[in-house]
Amino acid sequence: MGYSGVRGGMNAILAAERLVRRSRDHAPAAWASTEQIVLRFRLAVDRIMGEAGLYDPPTAADAFRQAEGDVLEAAHLVRAHRSTLPRLAVTEPVDPDEMVVLRRIVPANRTPDGPQLLGRTTDYTGRLLERPAGKPEPEESEVEQPAERTAEQRRPRRFYQLLRDLDLVVEHGEPAEDPEPFDITRRAARPPAPRSAVLSSMARAETGALVGLWYRSILGPDGDVHEITLGDTRHGRVPLRVVHPHTGNPVEIGQIRVTEAEGIEDLDGADEDRTRFDVGYGLCFGHNERKAIAMANLDIAWRRAAPDSPLEQLLLLTTDGLDSGGFLEHLKLPHYVTFRSMVDRKIARRTARNSTEPRVPEPFGEECR
Repeated sequence: MGYSGVRGGMNAILAAERLVRRSRDHAPAAWASTEQIVLRFRLAVDRIMGEAGLYDPPTAADAFRQAEGDVLEAAHLVRAHRSTLPRLAVTEPVDPDEMVVLRRIVPANRTPDGPQLLGRTTDYTGRLLERPAGKPEPEESEVEQPAERTAEQRRPRRFYQLLRDLDLVVEHGEPAEDPEPFDITRRAARPPAPRSAVLSSMARAETGALVGLWYRSILGPDGDVHEITLGDTRHGRVPLRVVHPHTGNPVEIGQIRVTEAEGIEDLDGADEDRTRFDVGYGLCFGHNERKAIAMANLDIAWRRAAPDSPLEQLLLLTTDGLDSGGFLEHLKLPHYVTFRSMVDRKIARRTARNSTEPRVPEPFGEECR
């Protein structure tokens, strides 16, 4: 695919960039600090971190401001920044059972082991637009504040464990060897791919693309997923550990927030055990329940898909927002030469078709060269 240079193009590009900066950075009362963006636009910041593959709220907030609120462009900025950073160490595997839960709901069970924690959510709030005239004043809520949770309540037992105790889940055989997870940041994943590559691709996928593909798997022609129920859906903090270079012992270096979901599928295939359920898993950076839930159900769909199903290829190659968005954005760049060549070929074909003298275009006549 070729592009054509244009005289004076660089001056126009620089002028366009100056116009963006002037409107973004110097408008009256328009500047938002990094801390303000992290606190006020936390879901956008979390989504940027997940789609960029870098957990650093201030960096995501700066990208959000620079991209003027365009989440996909902000993720592009952060991923480009990530590529410049050194890889100093590799953390130990994260154990989600160590999560300190901030929010936990189990739609499949009214009274699961441990409490249901609604946390910070608008799931049960009417979608009514509020238009405050100014900065809202702090409210003295009359609603009773929830009691402090114990450490045990903040780490409740999984609903999946209850299903296992009842012998109601499919036990997928673990590989004899525990291979290293596929690193999609170092090499591209192509079908057939291990489950770690598929889950990693979904964790870094564009949220809207993943939700759209999940919805197609339910209502579309593929029929990869049927009866959908959710087990544990959690948002909380998990510790990160690295091996100390001198002592060789794992040392906690910080915590990150993640969202985790379990999708439950009612097996009904001809060759499936209809006395059991299959359980899929999803985990992503920040508070992004849409992505985690879609991941969990697509994990099942990928596992149940027919050998000739395109689902794995779609998950690995089409859900990355930077790839798909980048291809779309490049269409706005100059394509004069390529389109002119297509026009010339159309005219040459028409001329050859209407010509009374039989001839073989070479490659569509001298006039096309």
